[in-house]
Amino acid sequence: MPTDATAARLRAAGCVFAQDEALLIRQTATSPAELERMVAAREAGTPLELVVGFAEFCGLRVAVAPGVFVPRQRTAFLVERAAGLLRPGAVLVDLCCGTGAIGAALGARIAGLEVWAADIDPDAVRCARRTLPRDRVLEGDLYDALPDHLRGRVDVLAVNAPYVPTDAIALMPPEARDHEHRVALDGGPTGLDVQARVATGAPDWLRPGGTLLIETSDRQAPGTAGLMTAAGLVAEVAIDEETGGTVVLGTLPARG
Repeated sequence: MPTDATAARLRAAGCVFAQDEALLIRQTATSPAELERMVAAREAGTPLELVVGFAEFCGLRVAVAPGVFVPRQRTAFLVERAAGLLRPGAVLVDLCCGTGAIGAALGARIAGLEVWAADIDPDAVRCARRTLPRDRVLEGDLYDALPDHLRGRVDVLAVNAPYVPTDAIALMPPEARDHEHRVALDGGPTGLDVQARVATGAPDWLRPGGTLLIETSDRQAPGTAGLMTAAGLVAEVAIDEETGGTVVLGTLPARG
């Protein structure tokens, strides 16, 4: 099937970037039969990342899996801010890790980084173990998943916790609403429920001077910052005007 014919099918199915998607699908397919299966899946509304089996993120191809939160390009802003806080040998925890994309991107940038990741969704854990060292990807509810020896040693907690208000999930694009597990999206009535638990627990795990970074929306950022302040962290809101990425940083004051 020529690329133009593939693109025409995808365009007819409503794919905005049909030509680019057609090229990627053709490059990924290993046989005509697989190509037809992949095109048909995309026509039926399966997200492109699930069709090809990976997401492009910060220069990496990160493995994805059905139901697991697909990394968004705006999250690259969190990676950029976190990278500026890390040095070789530092300890990073990618909490609510999904595919493990944040940990992988930072591990690729910072030599000798000690990367840990955790998620409550077993499908996410299995997926992240395809990208990160298996023994460093843990299953559990937030900090309950982490080994005790990390307590008080973490330089950066990088967190893309679910922050969509429950009632807003029905308004999300079908690629997310219909293909990602609700546990990866639902942040409770205001979208801040999981973030509140993350902020409250962070001081026990950060080293003095360590920083918690949480991705959120510009509308929710003041609430996220308030949660960090209430937990004893010094909060700062950062917004990338180009991508719309919004990150709230909370630093644990150094002792003394």
